[in-house]
Amino acid sequence: MISREKRNQLFPLLLVNFIGTLGFSIVLPFLIFLVVRFGGNAVVYGLLAATYPAFQLIGAPVLGRWSDIYGRKKVLVLSNVGTSIGWVLFLFALILPFEATFSINSAYLGTIVIVFPLLVLFLARAIDGITGGNISVANAYLSDISSDQNRSKNFGKMAISSNLGFILGPALAGILAGTIYGAILPVLAALLLSFITLIVIGFLLRESKIRSDPVLVSEEGTIRKVFAQECKDCYVPVSTVKPRMRDVFKLKHISFLLVLYFLIFLGFNLYYASFPTHAANDLKWSITQLGIFYAVLSGIMVFVQGPVLRKALKKFSEEKLVIIGSIILGTNFVLFVSNNIISVCGAVILFALGNGLMWPSFMSILSRRAGTVLQGAVQGIAGSFGGMASIIGLIAGGLLYNLIGGATFLVSAAVIFSVFIMSFRLLKT
Repeated sequence: MISREKRNQLFPLLLVNFIGTLGFSIVLPFLIFLVVRFGGNAVVYGLLAATYPAFQLIGAPVLGRWSDIYGRKKVLVLSNVGTSIGWVLFLFALILPFEATFSINSAYLGTIVIVFPLLVLFLARAIDGITGGNISVANAYLSDISSDQNRSKNFGKMAISSNLGFILGPALAGILAGTIYGAILPVLAALLLSFITLIVIGFLLRESKIRSDPVLVSEEGTIRKVFAQECKDCYVPVSTVKPRMRDVFKLKHISFLLVLYFLIFLGFNLYYASFPTHAANDLKWSITQLGIFYAVLSGIMVFVQGPVLRKALKKFSEEKLVIIGSIILGTNFVLFVSNNIISVCGAVILFALGNGLMWPSFMSILSRRAGTVLQGAVQGIAGSFGGMASIIGLIAGGLLYNLIGGATFLVSAAVIFSVFIMSFRLLKT
């Protein structure tokens, strides 16, 4: 009965994650073209992309902590309201007149013309970011309804729902942005999807945070067990223990896992900041081609994080899959340096395989180590570490690409290879 109830909780969460990812990914193919149209370059694109994680760095730990106290569902509603407001501002920026505010000429930054609509885009991303704890809270929710036996599979399903959104989102962007309305239709679609997400959360998602009066047992300075827990249909925020940030770092191995989390995000975001500009300038891709690229990449990831991951978990531990996935992922970034289409195709396959094996396994390890009482707080702080890495990676990626071009991908490779080396410590923990 319990397992069936948790399966019923899992589907709405996966649906929320799918719709949210679809709304986010629908703007990815044309965002770099929009920045260039507004007078920006790779540096501006990196700064715009970094705005979201910069403000998420502030909001995610607070929202994660609130989810431990007041419940996951309430915080997910708050987060998605912020997303909807962000998309309204994004749409507003597209219909504003182009009025140059100021321009910059620099040997390192290049030539940049700042227009008012671009400033509104930055505001939209900031509002979305400050309420952007949806990923960390969703991960905490997933951990609430998972057992040690199905934790990796559930995080794999979560990753699949994200990748399904990434398949459909860029594909829709390529179709919608190719009309006479340009970027307006994809942004309208993203706004509509954010409203649908709110409806799904409000009517289909049940509260997962357990009402409890916990008795904490301390072992070697860590919180290990919560007694007298009982699942309730309705959540009442009467928990007598409010999680503190410093308690998170007392948990065994959490600090090391957060360092790995930071490095993984750093390597990814160096790539994310530079590849769209690389595709538009060096590979001469169109919006449609870039949308197809993201869709194919996500499609392969769905296959990897589904049957491939399930079979891999029967033969390898999660810790070993993090090691295997990271070496594959690092190799993929090396292949991206070449503009040869065969090399790019090979990189896409390795990217999907490495990320598909590594990321769900790593998130399962982090969730298991977080325990029950501090799950939301751990996920929130992990989100902040990821946000900090995203800020550094996106800004540095834009600057590096402006200076060294495609060689930026080698920096991403070096960071992920360092994760590969450090991950051997997981076998001992």
